[in-house]
Amino acid sequence: MNRKNMFCSFVAVKCVIFSEVSIGIPANAFLLLFHLSFLLKHKLKPTDLTIGHLALIHLVTLIIAGLVSMDVFQSQGQSWDGIACKALFYLYQVLRGLSLGNTFLLSVLQAIALSPRSSWMAKFKQTSSHHSLCIFLFAWVFSLSMSVHLLICAVASTNHTSSNVMAVTKSCSLWILSYFPRHLLSILWIFQDVSLTGLMALSSAYMVTLLCRHKRQSRHLHSTRLSPRASPELRATRTILLLMGVFVLLYWLDCIMYSLSTMRWNIDSVHMCVQMLVSTGYASIAPLLLISRERRIIQFLKSMSKTESF
Repeated sequence: MNRKNMFCSFVAVKCVIFSEVSIGIPANAFLLLFHLSFLLKHKLKPTDLTIGHLALIHLVTLIIAGLVSMDVFQSQGQSWDGIACKALFYLYQVLRGLSLGNTFLLSVLQAIALSPRSSWMAKFKQTSSHHSLCIFLFAWVFSLSMSVHLLICAVASTNHTSSNVMAVTKSCSLWILSYFPRHLLSILWIFQDVSLTGLMALSSAYMVTLLCRHKRQSRHLHSTRLSPRASPELRATRTILLLMGVFVLLYWLDCIMYSLSTMRWNIDSVHMCVQMLVSTGYASIAPLLLISRERRIIQFLKSMSKTESF
C-alpha cells in the first residue's frame, strides 16, 4: 500500500471510529438510564438487568476506545504514563470478556423465557433474575483474573525501546511474553470464546426450534394473529437472535485481526484502527438494535414527543 492510499485509509477509518463512538456512547447511556428507571419503578423482565449491565459494559468500552483512538491518531501532545496504559488496557480486556459473557447470558435467559411450561427449563423462570446476579459476580471475577497479565505487560512506549516490546499506540506498548505463558493464555481465551459462542449457538438453535414450532401451530389454527402474551416474547427472541448474529460476526472478525497482529508482533496505524473499528462495532450496534426493537422504549419516546408538542 503506497503512502497516499494508506493516508486515505487512515483518515477514513479515523472518521468511522469517531462516528461509531459518538453514536454508541449516547445510545448505551440512554439504554442504561432507561433500564435503571424501570429497575426503580416497574417490574423487570428477566432480561432487563442483563441488558442494563450490557449497556454499562459497552458504554465504558466505547469511552476507553475513544481515549485509545485519540492516542493512536494524535501527532503530538502529552503521552500517557505506565499506570494509565495498564489501567486502560486491563479494563478494556476485562470489558471485552464481559461483553461475551453477558451476550451469552442474554441468549440463555431469552431461551428460558420462551420455553414452554412443560420444558425442564421452565423451572428457572422464577429464579433467573437471582441467578443473574451470581453470574454477573462470577463473570467479573473471572474476567478480572484472566486479564491480570496486562497489568504487567502494558507499559509506556517512551520508557521501553526493547525488541521484546510491541508498540500498540503512540503512548503504550506491550511486553511480549515468553512462549509458555503466551500460549497458555491464548489457549484459555480460545477455550472461553469457543465454549461461550458454542453455547450461544445451542441456545439460538433451541429458540429457532421453538419459533418454528410456534409458527406451525399458528398455521394449524388458521390464525395469523399471535396471542398478546406470546407476541412480545417472540419479538424479543428475534431481536436477541439478530443481536447474537451481529455479535458472533464482529467478535470473530476481531479475533482474526488480533491473531494476525500477534503473529507478526507488529501493529501499523491502519491495522490498529481497523481492529479497533471491528472490536467496538458490537458495542455501538447493540444498543441501536435493542432500542429500535423494544416496544417500551418506543412508547416512551412517543409519549415524550407528544408531551413536547403541547
